[in-house]
Amino acid sequence: MIEPPTLETERLVLRPLTPEDGATVARLAGSREIADTTISIPHPYSEKQARAWIAARTSQSSTGKEMVFGVAIRQDAQLIGAVGLREMDTEHAQAEMGFWIGVPSWGRGYATEAGLASITFGFADAGLEEIVSFTSAANVRSRAVMERIGMTHEEADDFDHPELEETDPLRPHVLYRISAADLAH
Repeated sequence: MIEPPTLETERLVLRPLTPEDGATVARLAGSREIADTTISIPHPYSEKQARAWIAARTSQSSTGKEMVFGVAIRQDAQLIGAVGLREMDTEHAQAEMGFWIGVPSWGRGYATEAGLASITFGFADAGLEEIVSFTSAANVRSRAVMERIGMTHEEADDFDHPELEETDPLRPHVLYRISAADLAH
């Protein structure tokens, strides 16, 4: 089994998620503000659902197709969110980055710091050449994080999410990307 390593930044520790994180993940990810900007996290979000999500991430990690980290405050080890790489394609050296940070920790730069650590890991340790990330066009906070970590947006890459109804306000999506060469500059 491939287990995510522990990564450290100035203020954060990115570590493997454990079943014991279920209650915290449910509380943080289950807030209305998170559900309103994501299609994969429902509201309400139960501890059982959170534990199943953690188990699925662990299972995917064991195949090398995904590496998801719990994001914790370095000072007190408090879990505040998650960040990771999924759909890791070693043949094409690509992956998709996803992240969420609990509402009580918004506005402090934690998502940017965790996102940068995740993509740095992807390029330096996982051998990736390109990482993409997408969100609903209306999710200005996530878009700002992607821009702060150096990802670029091209309108031609935007798309309507195929799993959402035409009338769903989350359907229009924007795609950002960064290459290993971009990060090096």
